[in-house]
This record gives sequence, structure tokens and C-alpha cells, in this order.
Amino acid sequence: MPALFDVQRLISYDYLIVHSGDVDASRPSLHPAVPNRGAEWVVKRQVVDTGLSLMCARELVVRNMTDRGIYYSASDLTAAFVGLMKTSYAEGLRDRAKWVSDRFDPYADDRLQAYMAAQVGEWGAEFDTLAALKDIVL
Repeated sequence: MPALFDVQRLISYDYLIVHSGDVDASRPSLHPAVPNRGAEWVVKRQVVDTGLSLMCARELVVRNMTDRGIYYSASDLTAAFVGLMKTSYAEGLRDRAKWVSDRFDPYADDRLQAYMAAQVGEWGAEFDTLAALKDIVL
């Protein structure tokens, strides 16, 4: 049976996949290290919800009603669809998705949320330090 994930975990995984370098410097990020990028984690819900609705409508993702709420899983079509994507970016996504899964699937939902909440203010904050340094008169 495919793994089940709630929308908050999917939002966290989305961030961790494209900004992998924030977690592990040996894994370069797929997206640029822009200032305050940690805020992406906070504002992504609508984008992820829309994407999940579209994927559910195309039977690429299954919406599962559980006693704990709504969880999402892969469908029978997911692997075939993902296999059709052949770009280097898609390869990078697959590689990092595997890494995120290996690293964070063992985290309970509350542990993952605590980790993300503790880190979100740090991701992109290095630009604040650089901006402050330019204002120092030597």
C-alpha cells in the first residue's frame, strides 16, 4: 500500500525537495537561495491544495478519508506518469524526493512540523546578515 501523507507534510516535503541545500549542504538546492525563502513553507498551502486537486482529478493521486483527516497517496498511474518526465530537473526532483523520504518519513507529523518551524526563520536569513554588513562604516 502506498504511503499516506497529509497536506502539511506534503507542503514541508515540497520545500525540502527544492531547497535541499538548506538541510544538507552536500545536496545542492534545485531552486535559488533567495532571501526569506523559508516563508515559502508558510504560504504554499493554496498552491499545494490546487495541485493536489488537479492530480486527484487526473487520477495521479488518491485522496483518502481517514479517522485522522484527509491523506493523499500515489495512485496506480503515479509511477508511470513520473517515469515520463525525462529532464535533468525531473531527475533532480526524483533524487531529492527519495532523499527527503529516506530522511523525513521516520519523523512523526508533530516532529516534522517542529523541525520545520524551528528552521523556517533561518532559511534565507543569511541575506539579512549580508544586508546589515553593507551598512557598517569601517
